[in-house]
Amino acid sequence: MMFKKYDNYKDSGLEWLGEIPKQWKFYRIDWINKIVRGNTGFKKDELLDNGEYIALQYGKTYKVDEINETFRFYVNNEFYKSNQTVHYGDTILISTSETIEDLRHSCFYNRNNIGLIGGEQILLKPNSKFIFDKYLYYYSKIFFNGLSKYATGLKVFRFNIDDLKNIVLWLPNIAEQNQIATYLDTQTQKIDKEIQLLEEKSLKYKELKQTLINETVLRGLEWIGDIPSRWEVKRLKDLGFIYSGLNGKSGDDFKQENNSLNRHYIPFTNIAKNRYINLQDVKNVLINKDEKQNKVKKGDLFFLMSSEGYEDIGKSSLLLDECNELYLNSFCKGFRLKNVNNIFINYLLSSLSFRYFMILGGKGFTRINLKIEKINDFKVLIPSLKEQTKIASYLDEKTQKIDSITKTIATKITLLKEFRKTLINDVVTGKVKVCD
Repeated sequence: MMFKKYDNYKDSGLEWLGEIPKQWKFYRIDWINKIVRGNTGFKKDELLDNGEYIALQYGKTYKVDEINETFRFYVNNEFYKSNQTVHYGDTILISTSETIEDLRHSCFYNRNNIGLIGGEQILLKPNSKFIFDKYLYYYSKIFFNGLSKYATGLKVFRFNIDDLKNIVLWLPNIAEQNQIATYLDTQTQKIDKEIQLLEEKSLKYKELKQTLINETVLRGLEWIGDIPSRWEVKRLKDLGFIYSGLNGKSGDDFKQENNSLNRHYIPFTNIAKNRYINLQDVKNVLINKDEKQNKVKKGDLFFLMSSEGYEDIGKSSLLLDECNELYLNSFCKGFRLKNVNNIFINYLLSSLSFRYFMILGGKGFTRINLKIEKINDFKVLIPSLKEQTKIASYLDEKTQKIDSITKTIATKITLLKEFRKTLINDVVTGKVKVCD
């Protein structure tokens, strides 16, 4: 099928929707759908590997576009409520989220057995006389543009059923809805497959990069297989000294706007995301004139000492640039090195052997924490300064090439996702015609 326009259009009366085909009809969303709020959440210890009903807990549905046979979380009859049942063709909306982007998420129930909806979600059960189930799902990707103005909250955003009832839909006839949904199924599956292949390709390059770092910092450029005998065993505290990030700060100190005492600090995420600190990604904190806080310097290395999960704990990042007055986040430690190549040490600490050591050393439940002794006493093998410099230059050259490739792949993925979103919007709202 080729894209073309409908013969005539009219104003929908909605800024977020614009013009729609003249023959399409107006419906309020609650006229053609039964709307159900999910009230009861499911705890982890209540979920089963097998059971009578599919458990649709919030923590899983907001991550997927379709509830299919790979969704394997169950509960039994004690959770059954007739007004909470989910059937094939229903659409689930996320009604509470920490981000606006997640709040607009929806998923399609593509199973024949019954599901039970959990909390923080709203269920749409389409009336098949007026709206085709899969077309409704695709339309749900669009109508949050109209619903977003009703979203409330600062750290957590939400909307309710009364907000949802303000949404109106302009629809073609059922036959055309079916054709549109079928077309979008075919096209989005092609796009999703291409995105998946690119993501797999990117992952392989990232694994290659990690392997390259592991092999090189542990064996040297010769890669003979054994650790070179000329390398020395050192504890990290022999290579410099570790200092603390910000201390004694209150939440208000980070919320001062246009205060002359504001100074920049390196946030947790800057270290987690970057091998080298990005000075464009700093935030403000109030520093009084009589405060004694540690300032960072060019060449300092930074550790994440506290994290909500094991993935980030112990990560390091290096400051390569000159800075005037810059501080470090509270959950981090600074490492001021001496008589070593700082870039080499940063690569060494991003190797899997160090990362595993940090993960094993992490303690805690809701938050994982490292003790300074773990960092100080960690033993590493160090070549001569000359060889450190060679290894650092080699790894910079090789990893930059890999980073360039993965950045290109990431750009392609972003463009495909944007194209997917635009395609759904234009087809579902009649901006283009795909029906014969």
